Amino acid sequence: QVQLVESGGGLVQPGGSLRLSCAASMSIFSFYTMAWYRQAPGKQRELVGSITSGRTNYADSVKGRFTISTDNTKNTMYLQMNSLKPEDTAVYLCNVVTVIMRRAYWGQGTQVTVSS
Repeated sequence: QVQLVESGGGLVQPGGSLRLSCAASMSIFSFYTMAWYRQAPGKQRELVGSITSGRTNYADSVKGRFTISTDNTKNTMYLQMNSLKPEDTAVYLCNVVTVIMRRAYWGQGTQVTVSS
């Protein structure tokens, strides 16, 4: 069983920055892929970006503004979010897929609100 704990969300003004963290209960080398999703009220959950074997991919809506990174010494994935817009407001969730059995796990989410 993998446990994921997100943190770092909050209220930020448009144009501001936040860094989200996703701390895993096991080595990130146990994961085939790690990803960030977000879900805004009344909208479907959408993929923000992912990292697989060190390669990252991003949704067009965040490309150039968001960056995913990992720290294997802390078993943590990060999402650096710059130039935030009101439309980035959502609950951000961490997702991982394990190497063995290809099982998916989700964190509980952290709220990001972009508003003046």
